[in-house]
Amino acid sequence: MKMFSSSGRRIGFGSMQLTGPGHWAAPDNPERAMQVLRDAVDAGVTHIDTADAYGPFTAEKYIRKALLPYPDGLVIATKGGLTRQGPNRWASCGRPEYLRQCVEMSLRRLQVERIDLYYLHRIDPAVPLEDQLGVLRDMQTEGKISDIGLSKVNLDQVRTASILVDVAAVSNKYNVTDRASEDVLRHCEMTGISFVPYAPLAAGALTTSDALGQIAQDYGMTPSQLALAWLLHRSSAITPIPGTKSSTHLHENLAAHQIDLTREAMSVIEMAATGQKSGAGEDEPQTLL
Repeated sequence: MKMFSSSGRRIGFGSMQLTGPGHWAAPDNPERAMQVLRDAVDAGVTHIDTADAYGPFTAEKYIRKALLPYPDGLVIATKGGLTRQGPNRWASCGRPEYLRQCVEMSLRRLQVERIDLYYLHRIDPAVPLEDQLGVLRDMQTEGKISDIGLSKVNLDQVRTASILVDVAAVSNKYNVTDRASEDVLRHCEMTGISFVPYAPLAAGALTTSDALGQIAQDYGMTPSQLALAWLLHRSSAITPIPGTKSSTHLHENLAAHQIDLTREAMSVIEMAATGQKSGAGEDEPQTLL
């Protein structure tokens, strides 16, 4: 199985939040955004996730400005295939000539000769999949892409794509409250594909979750740490990529890799997150660690 973070530190960093409202334009404090990137790498993060659509182009630019020259072992994953029409507005465009342009421009913005991991950000239903992946395969042959990934795909799409290219990673929405991609995760486990869940904290909802908050408080951790620890224990194929604008929250998230959960803990967290009741009585403690 190809992993895009070191085995001891499987939590990466997602750069989507390093933009303005609606993931549009620049944030209020660009220098602070770049400092979070530097702090992530200093703390041992080896996987930075970004996309040309973040801003658009903003996050890739900050990554270059903050981290160049890139340290050895750092994997930068980016994506192409979406156009932006304004805040919170996205549209697929999988025309081969557009995807080739996306790759070329990401190479320029990141100032690299080869992109470590390049995702087709969305499959465009108006363009044959073999054409969309074919141009990425061509650019992989040209040495401009190392590995190819897919984003927001179903199981049939992953299987079809795997006939056309060697799929190295899949990035789908997945967290303790949203496991709609369970079948895709299982497929990734069986086929050696890395599963990189976006929205691992449910777009921030899990950071203030009352359901997880009580459990986390009882054991001296935060709800976000509990949610990330659950992902790390759920499958060795998973590399979460939580994002944040705060270095304090960054270090808090990264500390989740030190949390050891029992099988019982996993069940308790899942039931709490989905509003189910555990079989234990109210006064019967749950063993998490």
